[in-house]
Amino acid sequence: MEEHNLYAVNFIYATKAIKGTLPGARVSGGLSNLSFSFRGMDAIREAMHGVFLYHAIKSGMDMGIVNAGNLPVYDDIHKELLQLCEDLIWNKDPEATEKLLRYAQAQDKGGKKVIQTDEWRGGHIEERLEYALVKGIEKYIIEDTEEARLNQEKYPRPLNIIEGPLMNGMKVVGDLFGAGKMFLPQVIKSARVMKKAVGHLIPFMEKEREETRGLTGTAEDEASHFDPYQGTIVLATVKGDVHDIGKNIVGVVLGCNNFRVIDLGVMTPCDKILKAALDHKADIIGLSGLITPSLDEMIFVAKEMERLAIKIPLLIGGATTSRTHTAVKIAPRYSAPVIHVLDASKSVVVCSQLLDENLKDEYFEEIMEEYEAIRQDHYESLKERRYLTLSQARENSFRIDWLSEPRPDQETEDTTVKPTFLGTRVFEDYDLQKLVDYIDWKPFFDVWQLRGKYPNRGFPKIFNDKTVGEEAKKVYDDAQNMLKALISQKKLQARGVVGFWPAQSVRDDIHLFAEGAVPQAAEPIAVFHGLRQQAEKDSASSDPYHCLSDFIAPLHSGVPDYLGLFAVACFGVEALSRAYEEACDDYSSIMVKALGDRLAEAFAEELHERVRRELWAYCADERLDLADLRRLYYGGIRPAPGYPSQPDHTEKLTMWRLADIEQCTGIRLTESLAMAPASAVSGLYFSNVKSKYFAVGKISKDQIEDYALRKNMSVAEVEKWLGPILGYDTD
Repeated sequence: MEEHNLYAVNFIYATKAIKGTLPGARVSGGLSNLSFSFRGMDAIREAMHGVFLYHAIKSGMDMGIVNAGNLPVYDDIHKELLQLCEDLIWNKDPEATEKLLRYAQAQDKGGKKVIQTDEWRGGHIEERLEYALVKGIEKYIIEDTEEARLNQEKYPRPLNIIEGPLMNGMKVVGDLFGAGKMFLPQVIKSARVMKKAVGHLIPFMEKEREETRGLTGTAEDEASHFDPYQGTIVLATVKGDVHDIGKNIVGVVLGCNNFRVIDLGVMTPCDKILKAALDHKADIIGLSGLITPSLDEMIFVAKEMERLAIKIPLLIGGATTSRTHTAVKIAPRYSAPVIHVLDASKSVVVCSQLLDENLKDEYFEEIMEEYEAIRQDHYESLKERRYLTLSQARENSFRIDWLSEPRPDQETEDTTVKPTFLGTRVFEDYDLQKLVDYIDWKPFFDVWQLRGKYPNRGFPKIFNDKTVGEEAKKVYDDAQNMLKALISQKKLQARGVVGFWPAQSVRDDIHLFAEGAVPQAAEPIAVFHGLRQQAEKDSASSDPYHCLSDFIAPLHSGVPDYLGLFAVACFGVEALSRAYEEACDDYSSIMVKALGDRLAEAFAEELHERVRRELWAYCADERLDLADLRRLYYGGIRPAPGYPSQPDHTEKLTMWRLADIEQCTGIRLTESLAMAPASAVSGLYFSNVKSKYFAVGKISKDQIEDYALRKNMSVAEVEKWLGPILGYDTD
């Protein structure tokens, strides 16, 4: 209708006016009415939505109600269709509606075949290279790169192709990712295409270098040529830590944004990091770590950089890191910028600002002011936080009436069930196919930074998410294909061990005994030390102060009890990942690591179910579906050292000695007590149905001193391992 012709443009102008006159106001709108006249012609409607959003967002629109999974990238819309949509939305042509209708009717029913799949192959070589990079299409990249190389008039040297069309294409990828128009899996596929193109050119570049050396006696200095990179960044997972998926993703994303990335891998000592930074004239160093001991290594690197007067920015990232720890513990040790980077997408913005001569000083000042405020808040919170003494916390512990507590199956009045065997049982070459159904896919999508919004956060609902659903389905399908190949071709092996021992609690510790021993008269063969909650709870609350030992029958009760442990891992992941990297396939390299982690966690889940129903059989009649397992509806728990219920990684040493885990499974501990291979899970088994997961939280010095005495360690050493949970300042 003619009177509706200005609706779209008026909305855009109204949005701009609202943003200019009402600070803080938000603007949203449903897009279906815009294209309702073209219902049944999906491609036309999607193009109209894409064009409208492109302009509305620039004018300040905050949210659009639309199927984002089918939104085209503005620049990808067919030129004729794009112009027709522009004319219609801006009301530039009174016949715009009729023209678009005629165009739509000329397409196949459903409007899905607006352009032929390979129409892009008709463009000139630069357009084809860019399209292949943006779309992650490998099929033609070698022949197109070779076509460009043979055009010696336009590209006299292979390096010119990298500096020109390839870098230009990756800049488009970086811009689209930064604008939220591409997702991480797409970016990594683009990087795979780029690496294959560069890999094709490297032999020709080496030949050119040899010819230059033969003519002049010296190799031509590449540094004298135009450098297409924004800067050089050295990335490393610190010494003692074996986890690198996040770091690898950051490296790929930075590479897609024209940064030269020097990736030193995992378990990287400080001297190697600093030497690489100096050798490569790095502009930025990035450190990554997953386990809490890595935090101390990051502090050490910062101190060494200050001592050696290396004044380049230091980025901190990884699951165990935080903005508060970076501001309080790392930044004060180094006078150059130290910045916590949350994820891959943020790393590009941070690095770009740090290397921009016009922005870097102001940006660093903002960071220093922000971190100073964080430090002040932190130290104020230390003063305000209240703790019970360790004695008071113990008096308010979680209590179980062990003499009257019924066993889980209710068949007898015994409080505990004896495992079907004592000692250890090793599981060699465990059937991976049995584990597939136990995979929790949500963390897999987190790796790829694909996060649905309520109500589509979980799996498989994420596929319905309007923003990430379509890409999530593609990545999931790729994962399924790789998983089938890994299992059928026996590329990976799962190994693990389970053990059970008689156990009794003694205050905050758990003593384990040899089979047949009388606990009241025997010396323990191992002791697991517990940490108890101390942070004062709400005065109106009657919640107890938990420690893991609360869930094991006390020695003085005379009630027999047991404790289990396990360690499982997926082997072969690192070798496959390296092979994919050598083949310039970052996407598959990251994919196999993500799947290895999921299989290890699935192994832990499936084995715990077997423990409850069969190996310990304290819940022999349990029948839970996968959703119930995710919600932890089962009896008992499997807490792991280094996690909230027992944050001390050194407890793994007791596990490894007791069950001889490295010898019987091949899972070893690094000097920082990370497990290698990285796709590994370990923990303890508690059978009491009243046991629960909890977070120890911050603790005070009296518990640290008591814990050090029980573990025969110095207070300073305990403080080092438990730094993140200290409720006081050690500086």
